[in-house]
Amino acid sequence: MRIESIEIFRVAMPLVYPFRTAFGNDDTVESVLVRMSSGNLYGWGEAAPWRLPAYSPEHAAGVFLTVRDFVAPLLLGRDITSDKELQAELRNLKGNQFAKAALDMAWWDLYAKTRGEPLWKVVGGQSATVDVGADFGVMETIDLLLETIEGAVAAGFKRIKLKYRPGWELEMVAAVREAFPKMVFHVDCNSAYTLDHAAMFQKLDQYDLAMIEQPLAHDDLIDHARLQEQIRTPICLDESITSVDKVRKAIRIGACGWVNIKPARVGGLTGALAIHDFCREEGVPCWIGGMLESAVGASHCLALATLSNIKYPSDIFPSDRFYTEDLAEPAMELSGPSQVTASATPGIGAEPNPARLEKATIERALLGRVG
Repeated sequence: MRIESIEIFRVAMPLVYPFRTAFGNDDTVESVLVRMSSGNLYGWGEAAPWRLPAYSPEHAAGVFLTVRDFVAPLLLGRDITSDKELQAELRNLKGNQFAKAALDMAWWDLYAKTRGEPLWKVVGGQSATVDVGADFGVMETIDLLLETIEGAVAAGFKRIKLKYRPGWELEMVAAVREAFPKMVFHVDCNSAYTLDHAAMFQKLDQYDLAMIEQPLAHDDLIDHARLQEQIRTPICLDESITSVDKVRKAIRIGACGWVNIKPARVGGLTGALAIHDFCREEGVPCWIGGMLESAVGASHCLALATLSNIKYPSDIFPSDRFYTEDLAEPAMELSGPSQVTASATPGIGAEPNPARLEKATIERALLGRVG
């Protein structure tokens, strides 16, 4: 499969309301999309590191430049027949997982199309329909949060994820647990705390959370292991897991009981599959996260969510949860209460709408032939 052209887009996608987390408040998601062509077929990939280097050291403008000037040229003109060959071409580039992911995912979509199969089947998925959850950022008041959660519970969602940050902590969790004593929910700290906050996390044990997601630094393993020794609630690592090597070390030292896999964070589907398989062998359950991507990136996440070791409802959202109109089509939609079903068409089954892509594009680049 010879890579004949690679087109790169940096886009800005306005949210229907600001998304508030421990690393900031955002009203727009900046993302990088890649269209990779071979013959008369093409595949789409997406990595959404956002505008600022706050979730990770990468950011959208930097990812666009890195893909254009360093990563894509390594693949252009190459005959790449496997994910291992693709990764071999990129092995000398350190880090830059989001930049690598956009190309890796585009290759997987293209590869699945050459096979005439939906991506979820190509990666070994068990069923096209998967469980998903509802997520809520920091809100103006706890009462508004409770009202919003009530809507999700009434809609049949099987679990709730709550963003957790200084000023939106124990009081919020206590109110949610009191209002919904049997609901499965967990908190996501987005690296906002240190071991000095261990006593606070010990207090969270009383609320029967499914997990505490990424409480400590984005690149830490050791302190997470120390915190896990002090609390009963399982720790889930997100930002800290950037490769299969990092997850191997995390599991060996007892730093987590769950792993959140975001393909964009780990260099693409290739890295995500390796992490999934290692965790399965080690008996550590996983679930799939997301970065509020368009339906392109969300469809890649959905393919991963069909795998056997995904044991918790994943972060795959209906498009209208965050966007007035998705950049890509078909839009992501629920197929049942708390469920989403992957496309039966070859590849991921979604691609950008040309007019919406044009409107959202901040900058673009084309390497190789037009077409």
